[in-house]
Amino acid sequence: MVATQTPILEMRGAKKAFGGVQALTGADLTLYPGEIHALLGENGAGKSTLLKALAGVHKIDAGSITLNGKTFEQGSTRRAGEQGIAVIYQEPSLFPDLTLAENVFVGRQLRSGFTVNWKAMEEETNKLFQQLGVKLDGTRTARGLSIADQQIVEIAKALSTKATVIVMDEPTAALSSKEVDRLFQVARNLEAQNCAVVFVSHRLDEVFALCSRITVMRDGATVGTAPTKEMTEQSVIKLMVGREVSELYPKLEAKIGDVVLKVEGLGLAGQFEDISFEVRAGEIVGLAGLVGSGRSEIVRAVFGVDKFDKGTVTLNGKKLKPGNPSAQMVSGVALVPEDRRQQGLFMSSSIDKNSAVTMLKKLSKFFIIRQKNESKLATEWGQKLSLKYATGHDPVDRLSGGNQQKVVIAKWLATNPKLLIVDEPTRGIDVGTKAEVHRLLSTKAQDGVAILIVSSELPEVMGMADRILVMREGRMVGQFDRHAATPEKIISVATGAAPV
Repeated sequence: MVATQTPILEMRGAKKAFGGVQALTGADLTLYPGEIHALLGENGAGKSTLLKALAGVHKIDAGSITLNGKTFEQGSTRRAGEQGIAVIYQEPSLFPDLTLAENVFVGRQLRSGFTVNWKAMEEETNKLFQQLGVKLDGTRTARGLSIADQQIVEIAKALSTKATVIVMDEPTAALSSKEVDRLFQVARNLEAQNCAVVFVSHRLDEVFALCSRITVMRDGATVGTAPTKEMTEQSVIKLMVGREVSELYPKLEAKIGDVVLKVEGLGLAGQFEDISFEVRAGEIVGLAGLVGSGRSEIVRAVFGVDKFDKGTVTLNGKKLKPGNPSAQMVSGVALVPEDRRQQGLFMSSSIDKNSAVTMLKKLSKFFIIRQKNESKLATEWGQKLSLKYATGHDPVDRLSGGNQQKVVIAKWLATNPKLLIVDEPTRGIDVGTKAEVHRLLSTKAQDGVAILIVSSELPEVMGMADRILVMREGRMVGQFDRHAATPEKIISVATGAAPV
């Protein structure tokens, strides 16, 4: 990218309000052909609104957008695509009962005369999957795909449009390191083809490894744009949050007590086999491993979402019934799931109702739930987690992805669990809020809560866990104490490159 080039896209002074909330207060963005450009900011900074304006979902109230020297036609997702903009959103939105090929070409079916050419769509989809280096079949349905594979389908969909501006909103959040490497190569190929790639991520190491320029937003406005080589992680964080973030992994000393969770010989056909481990009061245990290693399946079985075939799960000496999440909740187990939209939230319900859904019995009187009790609970936890919203009556789908994650965390912390299971707790959360969530988890451990954390981010596991259990292909293949663990050791065991 040469700075003297004509910009492919320019946004100037963009403003957008939703009721009383000013989402954009003066957003600027300049993209050049042949560059990978990072767009950064805290949750609620306005990134999602800006992206949706480019995608044609929203029309800005003031300001201007030009694309290839022409005024960008706003307010239509179809026209945005026709003008050359493709957006890969943070959360996959596939049609589960359609094939992958139908999802990739939805609304743009390939035709032979008046009929849809299903074979051509399947062939083109499989070519895209081969380009991405993944083993997916365009003829299979989307139902049951992992988050990582759903994201791959979304990327294939964007590539199929031949777009000149491709926006990737947290595309690596649920990908393994190998899949991230593939995605980076695809992004660089697009860069070489003179496309402008917008890369939105909270993982600053990825930004500095991939992007040539960085734009930072705060409180709905652009607060800085510079070449990546002129910035540091600390300077970016300071622009994002308006302050120094001294410690991202604030691990507090906690007294390790008696065994709270004991898992013995746990097995589920096709998912995991012979899993045994313990988590003690005040202890944070991390589950590490590549995507698909069985980590999420294990915690779902412990919580009772999936019914295991073999083994036992014991909480404070009492065996838990398999496949009974209601009983697990009563016993004091809480699960923050990996997929917040599908498993963690009622998207059309209010923030208040989502925050209070795990506490209905305690908040009700004579089987009647008082709205003020819901609001009080939501406000309390919203303040603790720095939730950004206009009113608790707003539907949760109006929140940014990170703020939605905060609501999921809040509703489970409100139950005061004995065992807190968190699956990818900071996926899609900005740097400043990550530190707050980590401090909250560490404080809960100090209070005697046993915590089991699943994370694809090795720095998070190593920074927060007292012990790290490593998974590979459905089996537990290694264990490291906090001070003995290194990224190299964990990855080597997780990939089978080295023995324990």
